[in-house]
Amino acid sequence: MGLSVLDTSVLVAFLDPDDPHHQGSVRAMGESRTRHRLVVPAVAYAESLVRAYRQGERAAQKVLGFFDAATIIEPIDERIARAAARLRAKHRIRLPDALILATGIELRADEVLTADRRWRSIDRRVKVIG
Repeated sequence: MGLSVLDTSVLVAFLDPDDPHHQGSVRAMGESRTRHRLVVPAVAYAESLVRAYRQGERAAQKVLGFFDAATIIEPIDERIARAAARLRAKHRIRLPDALILATGIELRADEVLTADRRWRSIDRRVKVIG
């Protein structure tokens, strides 16, 4: 079974039915889940929880339950940090984005799901949700 790394944009859209990318995220994650284990980089995990914690502890617990049941949380280690620094230097992308892409690259993931079209030019693994 392969790996699918999830960007924050996909997670936020999946968790919010009012997000414009919700349907695309649900579809992409459903398709990926049949072929891959879902991996959430630690930075995307933290970013995805911000809104839930703003809504209160009950909302946060619901989101935490989703992560516990459906995903692997991948920590940022030295190797991923170095790869992210290289990506950020070369492509001038935000550090959280570089960390997510670097996670996919370093884990040799089959795909990195995102709603950010700009990522397509950075790595062949990038799959933009529709």
